[in-house]
Amino acid sequence: MAEAARRARRSPEPSPEDSARGLDRIIHERARLALVSALAVHARLTHNELKQLLRLTDGNLSVHARRLEEAGYVLCHKSFEGRVPRTEYTLTASGRRALEGYLAHMEALIRAMRERT
Repeated sequence: MAEAARRARRSPEPSPEDSARGLDRIIHERARLALVSALAVHARLTHNELKQLLRLTDGNLSVHARRLEEAGYVLCHKSFEGRVPRTEYTLTASGRRALEGYLAHMEALIRAMRERT
């Protein structure tokens, strides 16, 4: 009887639905995932390069980049070339770890779904 009670108290294996809830919500958004992924491949990209690559508006890119910067995933470097402002973004070590963790989580979720079918 005690063994049955112990088994009932153990939490079951998390379902894929529960695992999906554990995703990093900052990176999980499409534009932010694309931005972090682009910076994982390129050491540094300008605002205009990212805007063209990701097909985002200036405002949309700025909002997503700011959210990633607040999370510590991206660094924003502002400077001038002559009188023209230049904004460059780089991925931080924390951002790279977050992306790697996100990808590992997604791979585990995919594996779990495939095992269920």
